[in-house]
Amino acid sequence: MPQSKLFRLGYGMIMVLLIILLANKVKFIFQPLVILVQTLFFPFLVSGVLFYLFRPVVRFLEKRGIPRGLGILLIYVVVLGLLVLVGFLIGPLLKEQFNRLLANFPQMIDSVQTQLINWSHHPWVASYIDWNQVATAASNYLRSSISTIGTNIANFFSVITNIILVFVTVPFILYYMLKEGERFPSYLLRLLPEKERQQGLRILGDMDFALSSYIKGQVLVSLLVGVLVYIGYLIIGLDYSLILALVTMFTNVIPLVGPFIGTIPAVIVALIDSPMMVVWVLVVAFVAQQLEGNLVSPYVMGKSLDVHPLTIILLLLVAGSLGGFLGLLLAVPTYAVLKVVVSHLYRLVRLRAMSKQEES
Repeated sequence: MPQSKLFRLGYGMIMVLLIILLANKVKFIFQPLVILVQTLFFPFLVSGVLFYLFRPVVRFLEKRGIPRGLGILLIYVVVLGLLVLVGFLIGPLLKEQFNRLLANFPQMIDSVQTQLINWSHHPWVASYIDWNQVATAASNYLRSSISTIGTNIANFFSVITNIILVFVTVPFILYYMLKEGERFPSYLLRLLPEKERQQGLRILGDMDFALSSYIKGQVLVSLLVGVLVYIGYLIIGLDYSLILALVTMFTNVIPLVGPFIGTIPAVIVALIDSPMMVVWVLVVAFVAQQLEGNLVSPYVMGKSLDVHPLTIILLLLVAGSLGGFLGLLLAVPTYAVLKVVVSHLYRLVRLRAMSKQEES
């Protein structure tokens, strides 16, 4: 059998593809495992994010002589109190805006339809847009939505079930992650040979730093952007300012494209009001993003991930097409972790190659 690197590489690829083919033939065996992973993935994802947010507080309390378990329970009490306080402060306003949005929704649809009709009569718009095709596409979309209403209802109840599962399981998962998380690297390193454990510890440390920097930075930046946008919407007098600011805050966790996604609902609401309000909304979004990009992010996140913007765009395009919204959320942190692993492996391979050359 040939021993060349090219042949061994081809042989390895064939073996991997053969394993994938055989696994696909008996995939029914792995179905319970797939269901288990799908059920637990989101609770563990939320717990992991909260773990990186609360871990510095647990360490701070532990240094002050408070036992780790008691410190975790103290954090739970404080967070629960803050949530209740925030609920009392913004809950009535959020409820009032949400009820008003539901009540005015038919009128908003009629207003948007009127705006589109007015635009359709403009010569410049009519020369570029075939409104018959737009109407046909809209009617086809409505028909398909009605035909899949049963599936949509099933998906809705599935989402509600997942939310309940998260609220029930996350506090327990997070407690044990915060209490036992420091021991996880030592358990994992036992799988490696003793001479490789130091390098493994270094890789795990860099992975932990990358994830911690990204999660804490994104959450803090999104909160600050949400506050800035809310203040701006209040100044210009935009309707449903709190709801729209919350949408902007949650979508801002998606790098680069998140701010644009979060601005779209505000632009739609502003368009119903007046064209000038659209301009003011865009001004608020531009000012908020400039403050975030030039003042907030450099101090909060810095250059810890060192990912080029073009790389982020390509990652989001691929991850969005493969995993949808969840893919957009996980693309950058997953890339950051893989980058750490690959860079360390490449460094180790080079060091071993150089050591062999010196020995020879």
